[in-house]
Amino acid sequence: MNKIVWLFAAFISFTACNSESSAPQTTGSSKSAQPAASAPAVRRNIIFFGNSLTAAYNLSPEQGFTNLIQQKIDALGLPYRCVNSGLSGETTADGKNRVDWVLKQPVDIFVLELGGNDALRGLPVKASRENLQTIIDKVKARYPNCKIVLAGMQAPPNLGPAYTNGFRKMYPELAQRNGTALVPFLLENVGGIASLNLEDGIHPNVEGQKIVAENVWKVLKPLL
Repeated sequence: MNKIVWLFAAFISFTACNSESSAPQTTGSSKSAQPAASAPAVRRNIIFFGNSLTAAYNLSPEQGFTNLIQQKIDALGLPYRCVNSGLSGETTADGKNRVDWVLKQPVDIFVLELGGNDALRGLPVKASRENLQTIIDKVKARYPNCKIVLAGMQAPPNLGPAYTNGFRKMYPELAQRNGTALVPFLLENVGGIASLNLEDGIHPNVEGQKIVAENVWKVLKPLL
């Protein structure tokens, strides 16, 4: 009987030893050797909110200044995604009514490009100013930390000096009042130059879009 008990105890001891020796060895060094999975970078949204100039009228989306800026951002490895919210024919009043829908998505930087169609239609500067201010107010209310870039425009000279001067001053005055960044004139070195515009003489062509992208990039880049 004692011999059987001894043999049983020896078997249990042998089994336990084998179990311990076959268990995987875990040390601090082996843990550190395993590469840690890196979380994907979260991309922040830059919303380009405007009319046909932003929408790259009569061009492919890839040729528009919004996409050209995305290429610059990607080349620098910056975690930003450009969202083109341009709509052809839109006035500041239309934008005021549409912006709530656009703001349903996260917004980190908001580029506001509206007013050109107001000027082409000779709409009152006072109304345009109020509409732009309302859009800015809505962006700030929804996203208090959002950075805003205001793209300035100019009115055609046939509307008279009082109108053109009032329209041109509207943008820097709004930018100063609201503490936003300002592109003084979106179409700088493009507007009025036939070789850089489509046949309508209003919308930039492929080469014109490249210059517009540079005009915006100079102001946008320091905000990234």
